[in-house]
Amino acid sequence: MYPRLLEIPIPIEFLGMESITIYSFGAMMATGFLVAAWLMRRELDRLYQKGKLQSVQIEAKKGRKQKQNVDTSPASLVGTITVIAVIGGIIGAKVFHILENWGDFMVDPGGMIFSQGGLTFYGGLIFAAVGIIWYVRKHGVHLPLFIDATLPTVMLAYGIGRIGCHLAGDGDWGIPSNPDIQPSFIPDWLWGETYPNNILGQTLPESGVYPTSIYEFVMATVLFAVLMSLRNHPFRAGWLASLTVLFFGVERLLIEQIRVNNVFEFIGLEVTQAEVISVIMILMGIAGLVFTTRKK
Repeated sequence: MYPRLLEIPIPIEFLGMESITIYSFGAMMATGFLVAAWLMRRELDRLYQKGKLQSVQIEAKKGRKQKQNVDTSPASLVGTITVIAVIGGIIGAKVFHILENWGDFMVDPGGMIFSQGGLTFYGGLIFAAVGIIWYVRKHGVHLPLFIDATLPTVMLAYGIGRIGCHLAGDGDWGIPSNPDIQPSFIPDWLWGETYPNNILGQTLPESGVYPTSIYEFVMATVLFAVLMSLRNHPFRAGWLASLTVLFFGVERLLIEQIRVNNVFEFIGLEVTQAEVISVIMILMGIAGLVFTTRKK
């Protein structure tokens, strides 16, 4: 694996560092955010040009000291939205990871808080969503249409981020693979991966584990393409967002069946945190589709 993509020497030692390390996980996360931001701008501009989204007011400089409010496309908010998504996403992902691994956190709280890994996607999604919704409502953007335009791009960003998990070997892998049932048309690297040189320093079974991060990248990319093909649907605002939430829930619930994760008892069942949240998202998505599957 390639947890570290690049070491950049610095001429003067700074805070005990002689070089700056570019990690594959962080690089792919940044790529995912940038791709999503670019797609969001395009889609918001498209809806603005078609008259479906109204203009928003932003503060612009007039001369050196003066400022004035100007009307512009909601796409102009994407820069700030991306910053909110990054900050809220990292904080939420870390908080949910701590809650999921409370025992380990109590043993070494500092190590878990400041570790390179240890990020839970659903936590990041929830925290980022709260911050973004607050921000766009503050600017008077039509919320259902905004979520329709932007949430599908998160699906692709998620898939790109999973490539970072795979390159780093950060523990987001599956259970030991069974070579006895491997179909002949599936290559070995797609069925069982040993993650040599993974960032956790763990030794995995010789037969390998299911590379679930690769599976999620493929599923997320396909689902994103499906969602984009349905942008011009005839239903009410919020329909595409509801379908996206449903897809997120189904995709993660399926992958959890072969993924390594902590389990706990919930209403008499042994489940993972992701499975519980996935079921909630599936129910939310179905409810949203029932409400919005009506002609405009």
